[in-house]
Amino acid sequence: MAEVRVNLANHSYTIHIMAGIISQVGQLMKDMPLSRKALIVTDENVAPLYSGVLADSLAAAGFLPFVLVVPPGESSKSLATADKVFTQAISMGLDRKSPIIALGGGVIGDLSGFVAATYLRGVPFIQVPTTLLAQVDSSVGGKTAVNHPLGKNLIGAFYQPQLVVIDPLVLDTLPERELKAGLAEVVKYGVIADYDFFDYLIRHQEDILARRPDELIEVISRCCQIKAAVVAQDERETSLRMILNFGHTIGHAVEGVGGYSEYNHGEAVAIGMHGAALLSSSLHLCSTAASAAVKQLITGMGLPLTAPGYGTDELLGYLARDKKVVDSKVNWVLMQDVGRVTITQDVSEEHVRAVLSQLTENSNKH
Repeated sequence: MAEVRVNLANHSYTIHIMAGIISQVGQLMKDMPLSRKALIVTDENVAPLYSGVLADSLAAAGFLPFVLVVPPGESSKSLATADKVFTQAISMGLDRKSPIIALGGGVIGDLSGFVAATYLRGVPFIQVPTTLLAQVDSSVGGKTAVNHPLGKNLIGAFYQPQLVVIDPLVLDTLPERELKAGLAEVVKYGVIADYDFFDYLIRHQEDILARRPDELIEVISRCCQIKAAVVAQDERETSLRMILNFGHTIGHAVEGVGGYSEYNHGEAVAIGMHGAALLSSSLHLCSTAASAAVKQLITGMGLPLTAPGYGTDELLGYLARDKKVVDSKVNWVLMQDVGRVTITQDVSEEHVRAVLSQLTENSNKH
């Protein structure tokens, strides 16, 4: 078993990574100070595959699990769906030591974490991520949120899980498009923090795309290590943690313009990373070779580079509402080189508009 420790003073926790570990979640929870009633939140795609083995694991360890199934997709990351989870928690009589367990991808993790953070002012939260994107990124670090019609992730809380359990074997049932979506976040970690890892991804991309367990465990472990190190230094995203948003500023705008349906999160982030790399080189923050390397790896992972047909003005409107905006200025995460980024507000609308034009006029979609 690979283990990664997230060190956060009085609410540190461990990420457990091992093939087949989903059947051992109950045992990992058994020695924690938890009540017996447990609410598992999952979606209609994941429930038939893994809710049974997870519920059985909890029951064998003495818990009384209930599985709540919500519709799949970004539309469930809403106050309306959160209300359904609250209602279930209240009707079950969950108390302040009753765990809420997220079984699914980033949407389920964000939704469940938001409910766990606010129900009874906070109950134990456990992550069992089933997508690569959630395993390497959204399940770690304690950012929870639901969307608003005017913007993504605008209503949320920083709330750390008490346990994260990652089983790479569940990725065998993940649709190809969702696997590639997770690889966008994987590429991000190489760009922001680790040239050697970026090089590893270039050399092993075929094995990763083929879902070879050894490569997946290596990738997941390294991403979790990078994120844990960043979060330990800046839990509430006041400075360093902003580097984790590389590609997300434009990416969230792409998602918004597409109604959160045309491009999934990873695809939008891939487009956003390409845009951030282009912006970095146009501002002479990084070399054109570094920008090209990012573009090449994004393409190699089977991800889109552009969002043809999208309106530049519409994208700019979403950028203005981004949650990273402070005093009407966007905090841009831009490249200095592969493995090194910087945060700046000193980016003119002219430069941004020029890059957005490149992203929306080309023909490479998905």
